Amino acid sequence: MKLIMAIVQDKDSNRLANEFIDANIRATKLSSTGGFLKAGNSTFIIGIDDERVEEALDLIKKTCQSRKQYVSTPMSLDISLDGQVPYPVEVEVGGATVFVLPVEGFHHY
Repeated sequence: MKLIMAIVQDKDSNRLANEFIDANIRATKLSSTGGFLKAGNSTFIIGIDDERVEEALDLIKKTCQSRKQYVSTPMSLDISLDGQVPYPVEVEVGGATVFVLPVEGFHHY
């Protein structure tokens, strides 16, 4: 048995949850916040049999594609840059960060 922790962008989370339901993969969805863009994420926690791990990873990969997005740079408090206006910067967002961990025990009450 394995534990999969998948951190995905909120925009992908509902589609991924539906894919898990269709594939009969049970997952717990938690709201989380990313550190880089301070944007909303969802973290899925999945306990799954070893032989179904690749199936779950394929669903995550298919559903959570990375894409480009423009964000504004943070305002600078540096006096020497007084009057400088933040400008949009293109960054890559989305995709998924996935951890697959071994499980020592599983108890369902």
